Amino acid sequence: MDDMPDGSVGEARTDPDELLAFWETARFRGKVVRTPEVTGLGVAGTLVPPAWSFGDTPELADALLALVLDGRKTATATAVVEFEAAGEPLPVVGDLSIVLDGLGRPRALLRTTAVRRVRFADVDAAHAAAEGEVDGSLESWRTDHDRYWRRVLPALGTQVGPDLELVLERFELRYPTARDG
Repeated sequence: MDDMPDGSVGEARTDPDELLAFWETARFRGKVVRTPEVTGLGVAGTLVPPAWSFGDTPELADALLALVLDGRKTATATAVVEFEAAGEPLPVVGDLSIVLDGLGRPRALLRTTAVRRVRFADVDAAHAAAEGEVDGSLESWRTDHDRYWRRVLPALGTQVGPDLELVLERFELRYPTARDG
């Protein structure tokens, strides 16, 4: 499904100390900072990336996070209006973000690898498959995302339809990975 740029899921709140502790580990294990003793941390190594969760319920956040951690989900889609309503900038290639579970705990570090802005009607089968949900087909992607946005967009004064503007984002899991076992 879609991510929530404000990082909220239900009533869960992220503990700032837990987020910082996760970042301390993830920035080195995820190779954001390779040799701090020689080069210093640099901006990317010191600023905690934005934290957010997938979906609009704790259960959906956990289910989609599990797909990311399994390596099946390498993409997401967000309605442009969701970024605007949250006052969040659109993602750009190279962005780092921390994905939270349904309880608001940091669980994954992602790096954005591609960003496209398209209409709902123009989402392609390759993107649907990269989202890794249901059976990976474009048909199921459209059905599930239509259902999701019919639930969340009315509160933002928008309806889902063929012309709904979306941001399609591809990402790579930087931490944890199989080697972090």
